[in-house]
Amino acid sequence: VQLVESGGGLARPGGSMTLSCAASGFAFSAYQMSWYRQAPGKERDLVALIYSAGGTTTYEDSVKGRFTISRDNAKNTVYLQMNNLKPEDTAVYYCAVRIRYSYYWGQGTQVTVSS
Repeated sequence: VQLVESGGGLARPGGSMTLSCAASGFAFSAYQMSWYRQAPGKERDLVALIYSAGGTTTYEDSVKGRFTISRDNAKNTVYLQMNNLKPEDTAVYYCAVRIRYSYYWGQGTQVTVSS
């Protein structure tokens, strides 16, 4: 299993950014995919989740209406579109998949929101 995130960087408050996670080594279309984030000194928290067929999504309350998770099963890729970014969105963002009883994580991508 390999998950490779990309698309992080520096954004200004109110700006937008799209993260991508390229997956390999498992039957991508069969599994729900998640984005987590971890800010300095804090626990890693679930941000958004998308079911295998892509029709059902869930979001952490603070990002509802601002973030959108989506997937392209043909490209084995999951995305996180982030709009109206706030300084409190600053964190390392991780893509994750649970297969049977194990979680697999990408290396993470840093998102910094600052003026």
